[in-house]
Amino acid sequence: MFKRAHYVAMAAVLILVLLLLSLPDQTAARVKLAVSAVFLPLFGLSQSTQTATGKVADMTLPKGVLINQMEQLRRENETMRLLQMQFDAVKLENDRLRQMIQMKPQTTWKPRMAKVIGRDPANWWRTVQIDVGSAEGVQVNLPVMTSQGLVGRIHAVGEHRALVVLIGAPECRVAAVVDKSRENGVVGPSGTAAVLDPNLVELSYLTRSSKLEPGQAVYTSGLGGIFPAGILIGSIVDTQTVEHGLYVEARVKLAVNVNQLEEVWVLLPPAKP
Repeated sequence: MFKRAHYVAMAAVLILVLLLLSLPDQTAARVKLAVSAVFLPLFGLSQSTQTATGKVADMTLPKGVLINQMEQLRRENETMRLLQMQFDAVKLENDRLRQMIQMKPQTTWKPRMAKVIGRDPANWWRTVQIDVGSAEGVQVNLPVMTSQGLVGRIHAVGEHRALVVLIGAPECRVAAVVDKSRENGVVGPSGTAAVLDPNLVELSYLTRSSKLEPGQAVYTSGLGGIFPAGILIGSIVDTQTVEHGLYVEARVKLAVNVNQLEEVWVLLPPAKP
């Protein structure tokens, strides 16, 4: 009885195959589509099961692995932003070189990431300590920055730590240039205003003909030999005339919040060929 039913099923399948082969192409395609629709939920269920299994596997990754992956992605993002800043600085420099051929091209930065491990308890917004030193190639006067802009310079170096004096301190004056207007000046402490807001600095020694507007970007000019040209310092807040109208000073809001530093980049000198 079982063999007879088996033979009947085989014969039915054979007849169905022959009918499909004898049908016109369009009709056969519609039949195949209808048949596949019957089995689609099964295929879809299988695929969904595999996808769900993959998601469950991703969700079961150890927390430490996920944290390390997130940290690596954050650092890669910081590196890309830093390189983009360098590219923008080089572009600005190249535009100026068309008019000043004698100017030397800017050297390539070699950034080294460091963590802030301490602050000056007496005047905590003026200096910070970082966890790299002479053993990592750090030297006095090397620039320090984040992907947002300038932070300061290396003031003292130990074997595995260094002291950074922050921009706005009397020991960290920076030659600066205002975007578009190309006005040159020196960034330094902002007097009593710095007590209320340590992220405010003063741009001094501007000519009385300076025409500056709030929001204009201020960059390092490259003069002085410590800070490479093109690092963002901040933006103009307001201006005032001083010395009976002989000069103009501007308050500048720093691009980097020096009160919230956690990680910084030290710009190491390029390797000698």
